[in-house]
Amino acid sequence: MRRRKTRQHQAVEMQMTPMIDMVFLLLVFFMVSAKPVQPERDIPMGLPGQVAQEEAINMPDETRIVIEANGQVVLNERRIDQPSGSALPELRALLIRYRQSAENARTEALVTLAPHDEVPHQRLVDVLNACAEAGIGSVSLAATSDE
Repeated sequence: MRRRKTRQHQAVEMQMTPMIDMVFLLLVFFMVSAKPVQPERDIPMGLPGQVAQEEAINMPDETRIVIEANGQVVLNERRIDQPSGSALPELRALLIRYRQSAENARTEALVTLAPHDEVPHQRLVDVLNACAEAGIGSVSLAATSDE
């Protein structure tokens, strides 16, 4: 009887390099083709009474604030707030409404301050703070006229 030659069986190895290359190619492909997730945003909405004007309307060129010697604030010939208080809530509310109506009319909100010569500096700073809190940046100073 003849003996057959026995072959030695070699172990079959799987090549990992092409598989790793393919995995990285797929990873890069999906990263590039994926859309980024956009975060949630606030829903824009217009509040009633905030309608923008189609055309610019004629508004007074500026609001005039006179500070009398005793500290009384006069806005367009109307006395507001107490001469002793430093908060000036009524002035601030009126200036906010003035700025909003100027924005709706697509014009700039202008304020002219006319303090009396004997007004304490702190009172002038209080009025300037009310203008800043109302969002009005165009403030100019004028001399008061003697009546």
